[in-house]
Amino acid sequence: MAAVNGEVSFWYAAGGVPRPGPALAGDADVDVCIVGGGYTGLWTAYYLKKADPSLRIALLERRFCGYGASGRNGGWLYNGFAGRGAFARRYGHGRAAAMQRLMDEAVGEVVGTAAAERIDADVVRGGVLEVARSRPQLERLKAYVAAERGFGDGRVEELTAQEAAARVDVAGTLGGAWSPYGARIQPAKLVRGLAEVVARMGVAVHEGTPVAAVLPGTRHRRPRAVTPYGTVTAEHVLRATEGFTAGLRGERRTWLPMNSAMVATEPLPAEFWAGANWQGREVLGDFAHAYMYAQRTADDRIALGGRGVPYRFGSRTDSDGSTQVETVRQLRRILDRFFPAAARARIDHAWAGVLGVPRDWCATVELDRLSGLGWAGGYVGSGVTTANLAGRTLCDLVLGRDTELTGLPWVGHTVRRWEPEPLRWLGVQAMYAAYHAADRQEAAGRATTSPIARVADLVSGRH
Repeated sequence: MAAVNGEVSFWYAAGGVPRPGPALAGDADVDVCIVGGGYTGLWTAYYLKKADPSLRIALLERRFCGYGASGRNGGWLYNGFAGRGAFARRYGHGRAAAMQRLMDEAVGEVVGTAAAERIDADVVRGGVLEVARSRPQLERLKAYVAAERGFGDGRVEELTAQEAAARVDVAGTLGGAWSPYGARIQPAKLVRGLAEVVARMGVAVHEGTPVAAVLPGTRHRRPRAVTPYGTVTAEHVLRATEGFTAGLRGERRTWLPMNSAMVATEPLPAEFWAGANWQGREVLGDFAHAYMYAQRTADDRIALGGRGVPYRFGSRTDSDGSTQVETVRQLRRILDRFFPAAARARIDHAWAGVLGVPRDWCATVELDRLSGLGWAGGYVGSGVTTANLAGRTLCDLVLGRDTELTGLPWVGHTVRRWEPEPLRWLGVQAMYAAYHAADRQEAAGRATTSPIARVADLVSGRH
């Protein structure tokens, strides 16, 4: 069992969980109100202030900036985004390709901006390595490489088992794929650094300020965010609440709060890292249906994550990052399978968080000019870089700019709501039971992708 379970995440272990800053002190009237103090809300505030320093911006956060997924994620700053295949089918390959190009560039945008603003987020641009450990996974890896090459040459390199092991020696690897569009980060350092930057720029950041409802504007009244301490009225109210969206009035079925859990080992000795060949600090993933993700931290731990208990009935969210004992055991087993040399390593910390999942698994950005309400999110676990692109897109929408960003296929993309309970809970539990069963079949020697997983993809909309 982990020495520490919860306390938001391991990423706050060194400095301690932040104390919330000043809460809203009464009614306020501003130009833009942003609900949510994670990457999306902070990047939106940052780019709006850069574009127009005169804007009056209030940011409302129920705990502290970085309390949600932005301070708990696996630290993958990479170019993947939720919905590319669906966007290509619905809006055309060209528009999806334009978004992919901008996502590729967004990795550098985040790295460059963090450097320019002197945010030390332990950034190492080692790329993304994903490995296949069974024949069906290798089949999916090859399909992934072919799909990536359809969006431009030189974006991904297919690796033999030996080439993959030369980057990171994962036990049982049959092949790999490496992309240069990725970096390892310390996620809490990035989000807290951004919060400090936007506050210095003049954004009114109100922590410890829960928002109960976001109300649309009408002919006679502007949109507003309602809190226990006052109501903020603005020309635009932007929702940037990702996995916590279901907690807002009327949003219970908008995005499903999917749980993901992580563990961090004790610092591992130099001989382990030499044996593992993990010198480039690549972020690491695999091609399982219930996939894992990992990084080598700045202080030489393995931080590794996976889904665990995927969903709580009624769209409930966790309590300060605590996770189940069985989830920790599942992640321990993955760690031991991938790195047998770390089998005796102590687990120092375990935690969990929620990410936003739309019914069609496609991220969206929107600004409704009639109501004055906007939102961005539904990143399905790929939000570290995507939130930057979303923030820049929301900035252009708020300022009324007609740009390449506002023409991307996720702008205005409509998504139907999730089913009511208990159908929602039953469906998610069945889906992940199917994915785990498919992974077990494939690990036992199945030669091709399990039909169980194919059916689960079709039923869930995850394809």
